[in-house]
Amino acid sequence: METLRIGMFSWESLHSVTVGGISPHVTELAETLSAIGHEVHIFTQSGWMRDYDEINGVHYERCRYTPSDGIIHQMDRMCDAMYDRFGHVQREFGEFDVLHGHDWHPVNALDRIRHDYGKEFVVTCHSTEWGRNGNQFGDWWEAREIAHREWLGGYEAKEVIITTDQFKEEVQQIYQTPEQKITVIPNGINPGKIEKDVDAGDVKKRLGIHPYAPVVLFTGRICYQKGVDMLVNAIPEILNNRWDTRFVFIGDGEMRQYCEQCASQRGVLDACRFLGRVSDETLSDCMNACDLACVPSRNEPFGIVVLEAWDAAKPVIATDAVHLIDNFSNGITGYMTPQSIAWCVNYSMGDLESTKKMGQNGKKLVETKYNWDRIADDTVKVYRKLDG
Repeated sequence: METLRIGMFSWESLHSVTVGGISPHVTELAETLSAIGHEVHIFTQSGWMRDYDEINGVHYERCRYTPSDGIIHQMDRMCDAMYDRFGHVQREFGEFDVLHGHDWHPVNALDRIRHDYGKEFVVTCHSTEWGRNGNQFGDWWEAREIAHREWLGGYEAKEVIITTDQFKEEVQQIYQTPEQKITVIPNGINPGKIEKDVDAGDVKKRLGIHPYAPVVLFTGRICYQKGVDMLVNAIPEILNNRWDTRFVFIGDGEMRQYCEQCASQRGVLDACRFLGRVSDETLSDCMNACDLACVPSRNEPFGIVVLEAWDAAKPVIATDAVHLIDNFSNGITGYMTPQSIAWCVNYSMGDLESTKKMGQNGKKLVETKYNWDRIADDTVKVYRKLDG
């Protein structure tokens, strides 16, 4: 196998600035590529960390800039820093064989590198601004500019990776990305990353929940896209069916206060635990102790939280906006809920022993289809197309 020198460009990673789902994707993919013999450099933000580290075989080229003003101006400065750092690193380490950008944030840097250095690049589209903003922008100029850079990334890239067939349709409908450029490669997880032995009753007691009470878990950004308000609005009906059910919300976001107010107004705040941001250990404890994971998203290009729940062998209640639907079977790995989150939760609560089997079926998919070894091999096949 020919060893490739790969430059990944991402505004976040697990070893720089961590924001959302791109972070574990980039880090874990890079580590797997390194483990099979490739040389990987991640160009990313510096945050409070030093400019360079080698971690788990991956070179972290942290790019320093002033993170002030709005997101567009921040990314402009980050792209300038990435461009400068790329030139320095290439002089030190040698020519890069592959450049791989993630989402819209580094597109301007990759575009400059393509024009000035003659380097073609691959881009992975993780989501769209159209989807994140409830399918509309209005007059918000930043959203329109982000959408433009998403289009530019697909236009300038030689190859485009998209995580599901359903999300591919969304991207093509919005940006008219040519079919021949696109390869569908799913997101992934390292099997066993979330799963661990816990005393579920003890975890629940630490949260002020009775050890035998059923727990529904949400984890992610608390924002419009993630649909947390829809889950909160479903709680009264769920409690009417089973009064002792408790709901744990992990994550933060612009709608957290609104969701807490909704829970209070509906008289169900006592049944809720809004934990905000938590450590990886606490997240793993809660995922392994819960009875159901809920993904009530209005738009979800992949839904890595589904893989995290399946890794812990937990059944998943999700809306049909979760684009993992091609491997999401009602009653087999979880339930899709196009009409009613409450109905599906109540149905699942009716026989929790049978419901557990859905999580076990999901666990098998994590081990066979969504592991990083398989995904890294498919990604390298896309890299090889750059020579064609």
